[in-house]
Amino acid sequence: MVGTGENSTRSGGPSTPSPHSAGIQPYYALNAEDLGQRYESVSFKDVHKAVLDLLPPIPAKALDVGAGTGRDAAALAERGYEVVAVEPVNELRQVAQHLHPGEGIRWATDALPALSRLEGTFDLVLLSAVWMHLPPSQREQAMERLTVLLAPSGLLVVSLRRGDPPTDRMMFDVPAQEVVRAGEQTGLQTVRVVEEGTDQLGRATVWWQTVALRKEGA
Repeated sequence: MVGTGENSTRSGGPSTPSPHSAGIQPYYALNAEDLGQRYESVSFKDVHKAVLDLLPPIPAKALDVGAGTGRDAAALAERGYEVVAVEPVNELRQVAQHLHPGEGIRWATDALPALSRLEGTFDLVLLSAVWMHLPPSQREQAMERLTVLLAPSGLLVVSLRRGDPPTDRMMFDVPAQEVVRAGEQTGLQTVRVVEEGTDQLGRATVWWQTVALRKEGA
């Protein structure tokens, strides 16, 4: 399900990410089909409406880290981006490629914090509901790697689920300002911090923040 990485993924290195990386959790493998229905019930436009005006003009390369069931990757491809979608959970990738076949997305098996199988740079890097899965010990390495993967003037968008973490998977309540500080420590500039009071899936105890950071131009 991965053999479409072409120049965006390395052929060497480990065949699968570390089981301690973000996203390698039994919850996502066991619930892949249900998650596909849940995630696809809301649109890319509605989820990311607060930062759509910041997206780079096409032609451009986009990286969707923790792409899940492919909703965002497919929407970016439809907008004309050259998309690489990274998802470490085989079951989620299978659902994604079933839901979004033939849309020109290049899939890769990789995970934060190392993203060791990726090469090149991207004009847009999207982490939608991913960063909060990283334990504190991995976040500095992850931000450094994401900064390297950004092209000059490239945009990093990180959406954060806020509220008490669920007990059925590894998750942390990470405030937006922590992501801002981590990005600024690697030289990224804060473009926008968005506070959203409601959850698109109607969960009363969940709310969201989005952080947009930009790499300095050449």
